[in-house]
Amino acid sequence: MRLLVARCQVDYAGRLTAHLPLATRLILSKADGSVSIHADDRAYKPLNWMNPPCTLTVTTPEDSDFTEVWEIRNKDADTLVISIAEVLHDSSHELGVDPGLVKDGVEAHLQALLAEHPETFGHGWNLVQREYLTPIGPVDLLFRDADGGYVAVEVKRRGEIDGVEQLTRYLTLMNADPLLAPVRGVFAAQLIKPQAKTLAGTRGITCVSVDYDLLRGLDNAEDRLF
Repeated sequence: MRLLVARCQVDYAGRLTAHLPLATRLILSKADGSVSIHADDRAYKPLNWMNPPCTLTVTTPEDSDFTEVWEIRNKDADTLVISIAEVLHDSSHELGVDPGLVKDGVEAHLQALLAEHPETFGHGWNLVQREYLTPIGPVDLLFRDADGGYVAVEVKRRGEIDGVEQLTRYLTLMNADPLLAPVRGVFAAQLIKPQAKTLAGTRGITCVSVDYDLLRGLDNAEDRLF
């Protein structure tokens, strides 16, 4: 990962356009090819970003106030241009392979129950593997649906935007593998926030709300009064 603190301006052009005027910001360039720009607020959320797969071109303009210009272009020809006026810090760090998120007891049990009950997602589904390994971490569950297509399922106790982003990264890598592609995604959780559902919809990811008690046999529909 490369960390760059710099005075820069940022211009995005694609389905919409956006401009960040000259200011001091943090630029993250990750090993997966993604680039994101951060201010000193907003917690983890970047001001702007480009997800992989994308290409980065760096040029040194002449007769300009900028020392470097980064142009990041994705497969849809969207462009993110970072014009750097001054570098305050520049360092690179090898983080290695991340072991992935350690799930709490409920989340891990929910994953195991869904692996045992693929019919939760649809008739004719079959489990291929739990914790299917990708270069950036394991996908919780990999299934084949009734048509034989691969489906990657990310399981959360509480479904939020970061979980959708995580599944999106997995799907990008898995769909680059000709032995798997096409792979579609399902985001499964006990509770899924509206913002996460909206983002999932823009990524072509299906959201499934899961009844944990029903799966583990504590909630029997025949015993209900209503």
